[in-house]
Amino acid sequence: MKFGIFYEHQIPRPWTETSELDQFQNALDQIEIADRAGYDYAWQVEHHFLEEYSHGSAPSTFLGAASQRTENIRLGHGVFQLTTNHPIRVAEQTATLDLLSNGRVELGTGEGAGPAELHPFSARVREKREMWEEGIRALIPSMTTDGNEHHGKYWDWPPRNVLPKPLQKPHPPLWVACSSLRTIELAAHREMGALGFQFATPDGARAWVNRYYNILAGGETEKLCEYQANPNIAVVSGFMCAPTDAEARAMADGWTFFIFALEFSATHKFEPGPTVLWDEYQEWKKSDKAAMLFESGLIGSPATISAKLREFATTGIDQIILLNQAGKNTHADICSSLELFAAEVMPEFHAMEPDHQTWKAEILAGERQLDDVDTHGHTTAIAAAHKGAAKAGIVNLPTSTSGS
Repeated sequence: MKFGIFYEHQIPRPWTETSELDQFQNALDQIEIADRAGYDYAWQVEHHFLEEYSHGSAPSTFLGAASQRTENIRLGHGVFQLTTNHPIRVAEQTATLDLLSNGRVELGTGEGAGPAELHPFSARVREKREMWEEGIRALIPSMTTDGNEHHGKYWDWPPRNVLPKPLQKPHPPLWVACSSLRTIELAAHREMGALGFQFATPDGARAWVNRYYNILAGGETEKLCEYQANPNIAVVSGFMCAPTDAEARAMADGWTFFIFALEFSATHKFEPGPTVLWDEYQEWKKSDKAAMLFESGLIGSPATISAKLREFATTGIDQIILLNQAGKNTHADICSSLELFAAEVMPEFHAMEPDHQTWKAEILAGERQLDDVDTHGHTTAIAAAHKGAAKAGIVNLPTSTSGS
């Protein structure tokens, strides 16, 4: 099992003159610590206009800075929106980052969220899947050929040699945001890595991992164009590691803010300034029922987190992406959490990686069969928390999640 870290660049109000400066500088320090500690990936979202929830509007710029402060950690777009970016610019920026990082880029793409983000870019929610598909068909040849031309519904250009070309050949590994469990099947059909949220139970994880790899191994796939397959499932989980469970929970208040803000972004229009999310969140979190959300993440002592991870380690998940830059979680707590997890938890699961890669190779080669487990009823941890909260009378928890 591999491990990543994840950045929305959340900055709840009230803001100061240095709020954004502090956030970005601290995030770079954290990625540098993660690189030294042996984490495998650092993922950066792309979002626009979502006040307090995400200030991550320029992922290539941020990851470019991270590339110069790190040596080994993979730098992932989680994800580049193909609805709000021209495919040529995505190809140029991805290749430049790949060169700056000596070939450490992971290229996740997605459709973007709702009208708050898409409409200012003249994109429409009803067309975003079609735009993403055409975007892939336009993007990949721009990175892999010397004279690509494209003539489609959304983009049109004559033969051009898009420069530079990425260091990784034929291109960086491809991922796609999975905004629901069913889109894990889409990722498999397109032979791309799946980026989603943590499963509610180990049985659910096994069911969906089996479904994903059975699609790949069974040849039930159709690429959008010619590209290299990337069989991988990565899931995002709330995270905070401390000497005791009580300390970890006290440090991880940002995880429940992340969930609250995620729902708000999915159900409300974002207009500049009128709503202070942090104030709205204070009212919501008064209910002790909200504490159930802590059970959905990897929040606790090294022993508690290790026990949870062991339950998922045999399911075939390739990567856990740890989210602890959220809400008002402090820089000091994030750093100490990363260091403690790396020292006392990560080595056990890193040691499993060779066997996991052998398992995966045997499945993809048809040498090992996976049970075709019914995925009905299995959900993400966040959706499960929503269901329980709804029964308890808690409102405004997310019914679906986005890999971005």
